[in-house]
Amino acid sequence: MIENELKKIINSIPHSNPKYQAAIMERWNHLAKPIGGLGRLEEMVGQLGSIYHTMHPKVDKRAIVIMAGDHGVVEEGVTQTGSEVTRSVMENMTVTASSITPFAEVAHADLIPVDVGVAADLYAQGIWKRKVRYGTGNIRREPAMTREEAAKAILTGIQVIGELKKQGYEAAAIGEMGIGNTTISSAICAYLLEVPVEEVTGKGAGLTSQALKNKIQVIKDSLKLHQPDRKDMLDVISKIGGLEVAGMAGCYLGGAYYQMPVVIDGFISSVAAYIAVQMAPEVREYLFASHCSDEPAGKKMLKALSLDPYFYGNMRLGEGTGAAMCFTFMDYALAAYEGIPSFDEADIEDYVPLD
Repeated sequence: MIENELKKIINSIPHSNPKYQAAIMERWNHLAKPIGGLGRLEEMVGQLGSIYHTMHPKVDKRAIVIMAGDHGVVEEGVTQTGSEVTRSVMENMTVTASSITPFAEVAHADLIPVDVGVAADLYAQGIWKRKVRYGTGNIRREPAMTREEAAKAILTGIQVIGELKKQGYEAAAIGEMGIGNTTISSAICAYLLEVPVEEVTGKGAGLTSQALKNKIQVIKDSLKLHQPDRKDMLDVISKIGGLEVAGMAGCYLGGAYYQMPVVIDGFISSVAAYIAVQMAPEVREYLFASHCSDEPAGKKMLKALSLDPYFYGNMRLGEGTGAAMCFTFMDYALAAYEGIPSFDEADIEDYVPLD
């Protein structure tokens, strides 16, 4: 049974190793710079070392994984465009004609588009075809998917990370594509964090004020209809979730299971990360929050994860764009860690920690 297989993986997720983080932080203190002078970049290297179990981590081979799925709730007028855009954007990713492609090029990352639930068949070469079903049900009127489909979508994300690990990838940024997914993400966020829908629902890719009111009402109606069990993430996903959100949650679980750092993108990506952490708290040790989304719930989700973003860019594009930029932070952090001389090498007297 798929759910049993998923539980077995979750129960096998290891903690990262804090002794490497401590040792790396100590090494930073002996490099020729003010103690703690590079702030969170120093912590970033420490976290990478604790994941890889090494004093000298590297992320030379990296991927940007885009999980894609469609949403039946689009029928309710909660988006500016139709579900056909999901298919177009995914196919454009294979010919370097989407928003994420220049970001991937600058980040020296391979783009991995994964169809876990697009409402149409995708034929473009380069798309990983892992379809669980053709889009979700309209959550205002029916469950998004079955419990088994939710488990299968999560397992798919885990398997994607496993395949990347076998191919030698050392880190993965997790993004998404799916028209309507801000609606279901806001629904999940409002329900799990127990906050008013209005506080966590924005205009997404572009809505009028009247359309936003409709979107909020659709979410309220959906939550009233389903009332999933907050302690059961499969119940939450199957009733009000999305296939790409489930797939992303699986990617985060997979990152922890296969001991690979995984980078969160924006709001939707952080909702998936929160689901993963609820399923396995150890996952948090493998997460890097790239940026804080400009969506209303961006800060709330990162606070719920107890994570601080590396930058604020007022971004809300999705597709892994913010997560791709985090690889540049990693490059700077690792270059500094390996390139700055020690105090002895620089013939400079050591800095001493101050009270």
